[in-house]
Amino acid sequence: MKPPTSAAPGSLLTQAAGEGRTGALVVGGPPGGTLYLVEGRVTYAESAAAPGVGELLTASGRLAPRTWQAALDTATSQARVGRLLLEQGHITQGELELCVLGATYDAAYFALAPAAAPVNFLDGAAHWLGDVVRIDAAAVVRESRRRARLLDDIFPNVRIDTAAVTPVPRPPRERITVTAAQWELLVHADGQRTPADLALLLGRAGYATVQELRRLAALGLIESPGERVGGTGPAFRLPRARGSAAQSAAASPATVPDGPTVPIVTRARPGLASGDPPREAEPGPANRAPRLARRKPGAKLPKELVAQPAPPHPGTDEVLLKRIRTALRALR
Repeated sequence: MKPPTSAAPGSLLTQAAGEGRTGALVVGGPPGGTLYLVEGRVTYAESAAAPGVGELLTASGRLAPRTWQAALDTATSQARVGRLLLEQGHITQGELELCVLGATYDAAYFALAPAAAPVNFLDGAAHWLGDVVRIDAAAVVRESRRRARLLDDIFPNVRIDTAAVTPVPRPPRERITVTAAQWELLVHADGQRTPADLALLLGRAGYATVQELRRLAALGLIESPGERVGGTGPAFRLPRARGSAAQSAAASPATVPDGPTVPIVTRARPGLASGDPPREAEPGPANRAPRLARRKPGAKLPKELVAQPAPPHPGTDEVLLKRIRTALRALR
């Protein structure tokens, strides 16, 4: 195997297709990817930033995970997983071709996106899915460039395609309209999931997920990668432990500790104008705590604190009792 050379992946793909080569064009670097060719035509493409055929079929519910795993265990070594699914009737020819085309174009966009990347061609390499479709390499390059232009028209930031998605804590406007697909992305975005993780979780195509994320970034509902590059501390403020104010002030004398929110008015100390040494501040009457009188043991409480005697009971209402007795007799 030759060592990878740094070049434009799209140009090398066109060159390999013109020569009618069969093998795999491996593109390094994040996110990278691999394009498989048979006689100069693209049969499949995969990338870490886009879900593959198996992820799309199982996440969408079209195939059970155990069915897909059984096909992998049986036909991976012969590179005929797709043919086995067709023979066993788990999926139709049209469904498989559409799924392969979507996964191929999604992965090709990420693999061919960089202007220069480490590229290597493996002669004779074949994908385990098999030869399901054959696509012209020039069409793959054109589609990748067209998708890149569409995304730049929505919001020109390539980092959104691969970086972790973080929703903003507060919308920029009072009212914002989002679609159902955008709402699902906002709900499942937690600051750790990448667009590929969200696409795999929701069972969607990778490029369609990136499109919605670019629209959310244009609306200001997700943070653009690189906004906090200059910040070294956390975005939120951690509470300080008690007694750490003096330590933090000594450690960083340039910082001002948090003070009270109301102004403090101090009086001029007597003796400073005459040159006398300053005296210790005496607590004034406004700052002095009220002194409570101590009661001697056995002393009686003041008259104003003695509880008043309870009012006399008005007595029993005989008229009310007679009415109740009459009503009870009527119920018999």
